[in-house]
Order: sequence, then structure tokens, then C-alpha cells
Amino acid sequence: MPPASHSRQHEPSSRRLRLVYDGECPMCRRYVRWQRIRTEVGKLELIDARRSSEARRELTDLGIDLDEGFALQVGERWYHGSEALHRLTLLGTRSGVFNRLMYRLFASPGRTAQFYPLLKRCRSGLLKMLGKGPIDNLDRK
Repeated sequence: MPPASHSRQHEPSSRRLRLVYDGECPMCRRYVRWQRIRTEVGKLELIDARRSSEARRELTDLGIDLDEGFALQVGERWYHGSEALHRLTLLGTRSGVFNRLMYRLFASPGRTAQFYPLLKRCRSGLLKMLGKGPIDNLDRK
């Protein structure tokens, strides 16, 4: 399994923020819709992992399995899974009930790592109930 975070030369912008998530997962879609990033951090680009994109190709080349969790790019560095959730939480605002709750749950990397397997199981179960297959960006069929 590849390390949780990866560096990759891309664009000179250190402010690049991209989140690659499962667009077929209702839980994931709701999370990205409600998550608010602090304005001074920059604008977050949301990318559906199930659609072809430059970000998906880059993550696949890095060996990052999008069925194991979403990926967050901050500047030139990619974070995956629980580390991505933790980093995204730190970039978020503390306004609104949802964002305050996310901060309380995921501001600690240790707590995020503990909760993340449960979130993955919930996502997997939900996708099975909806009849959705895996993202399979690494072609492991």
C-alpha cells in the first residue's frame, strides 16, 4: 500500500486545492457540499473520482486507491484517506454546526485515523445498498 501522502510536481501555485471524492456516494456528496474552506486558504476544486480527469490520472499514476478514501491536494502534495480528512478539517471554517462538529471530530490526526475505518465501512455498505460498484481507478477487478 502506498504511503498516505505524496508529493508531485505540478503547477507553480502553492494554493492549489483539489478534492477527489466519490460522486456516487450520497454521504460523500453531502460532506463536500457542507464542508466550507476558509477564504484565506483558497478555493477548493471538487472532482468526482468516477469521472475521467487529470487529477484521477495523477492519483492512479501515484498508486493511490480511490476506493480506500478520497484524496486532497494542497499545493503540490496529495493526502489520502484519514490524513486527507484531517487536513481538510484544518482548512475548514468553524462556522455552522456541521463544520464545528467536523472540527471536533477530525482536528486530531489520531482521532481521525480511529474514525476513518468506520466511515469507509459505512460508505461501502451504502454503495452496496445502492448497487454501485467500486471506483476501481487502479484496475484491480
